[in-house]
Amino acid sequence: MKVLQVIETAYRCNLEEQDDPAVWITHAMKGAGADLGVLLTGNAVNYAVKAQDASGLSFGGKVQAQPPNIARDVAKLVDKGIEVHLVSDDAAARGIESSDLIEGVKPITRRELAALYDAHDQVWNW
Repeated sequence: MKVLQVIETAYRCNLEEQDDPAVWITHAMKGAGADLGVLLTGNAVNYAVKAQDASGLSFGGKVQAQPPNIARDVAKLVDKGIEVHLVSDDAAARGIESSDLIEGVKPITRRELAALYDAHDQVWNW
């Protein structure tokens, strides 16, 4: 069974953790043998931008000692053989150029989403 992980909400739980739960669970499930794909849409298209840097993140006097490195985490998904797609229309709306993206992330248009969904047995929306 092939599952498409649709990640739409960006940077959830990053105040207390150093990773996104949906990205983390995708790594864990792949390690357990799951057949997965990822679709970044909405604000989560930012996850595919390679030049992110959250070092120096602080809230009041509390410094995040282990800031998130979502771009690294997404690149590792690609390295594990997980197809990571990104809605190019959402990226363009946020000023993200194709040259800004992590190598291996596959941009698709909204018109191509139905075929991507159809290529998976289940779709999980985060």
